[in-house]
Amino acid sequence: MKLSKQFPLNALRVFEAVGRLGSFTRAGEELGMTQTAVSYQIKLLEDNIGEMLFLRKPRQIELTDTGARLLPKVSEAFGLMVDAVASARHASGETLEIHSIPTFATQWLAKHLGSFQLDHSNIAVRLLRVNKITDFARDGADIAIRWGDGPWPGLVSHQLIRATFTPMLSPKLADSIGGVHQPSDLMKLPIISPDDHWWKEWFSAAGVQNLALKGNSMNTFEAQDLEASAAIAGQGVAIISPFFFREELASGRLLQPFPLACAAHAPIWMVYPHARRNAPKIRAFQAWIDKALASDEMAATLAPPLPIPELQNDMSGA
Repeated sequence: MKLSKQFPLNALRVFEAVGRLGSFTRAGEELGMTQTAVSYQIKLLEDNIGEMLFLRKPRQIELTDTGARLLPKVSEAFGLMVDAVASARHASGETLEIHSIPTFATQWLAKHLGSFQLDHSNIAVRLLRVNKITDFARDGADIAIRWGDGPWPGLVSHQLIRATFTPMLSPKLADSIGGVHQPSDLMKLPIISPDDHWWKEWFSAAGVQNLALKGNSMNTFEAQDLEASAAIAGQGVAIISPFFFREELASGRLLQPFPLACAAHAPIWMVYPHARRNAPKIRAFQAWIDKALASDEMAATLAPPLPIPELQNDMSGA
């Protein structure tokens, strides 16, 4: 389709900003326009289409049905244009910004990113540990690594791994009670992050009922790498994913007393806006991370938990 001089391209750009931000004022601030100029461009577009795109209400605006149908297509179109220009530039200083859940960032991604950068020396990587859900329209991220029940609307949701969880502690702490021989022995020790729902699930799978973990609590942490550090320091027992701490287990800084590991309900995902699915740097990273995870020896040896009766027999004889 050939664009005529009358095609309202600038008005579409203003419409996308207003629809995304939900405000004429904020759209004007982003685009460097006055609110009056923003209103004028929206009026031009509505006249061109012949339909209202926004309902103007006191102190707020709301997309009409027509506006709601138009916005995702306009957003995707602008995203494709951005990708096309970026691809055409082939800039040597291109940056890939990744927002990742903290433990995946620290315990896996940061340790493996060197191989990606060797293969793609034209792409600089900016890795941020985040605890909140990334808003791609505002946060500047190209990719997010998140843990949850995907997929998510408007995003390509690419499953990476489904981790498991199990109690771990320092060998010295285990020795302080003569060793940990059965799951109930853990109740004699301080429990790190006792409100974590993983504790209840793991103890239930191990056949231990009537938990009273809060009385054993020492600390509560927001990320597994912090819990693991506390466990290594002998502060208590953490319930964490072996996938992230194989070096600590191999070195003996952490002890996994039982083979029982329960699968997390939700997997870890790599997500990015659907409109950016063809960006070369994103496609390159997705291909790399799939290959890196597949070749990682821990990922290759992850297996489903053994049947509970067999595990209970193993643990009772320990």
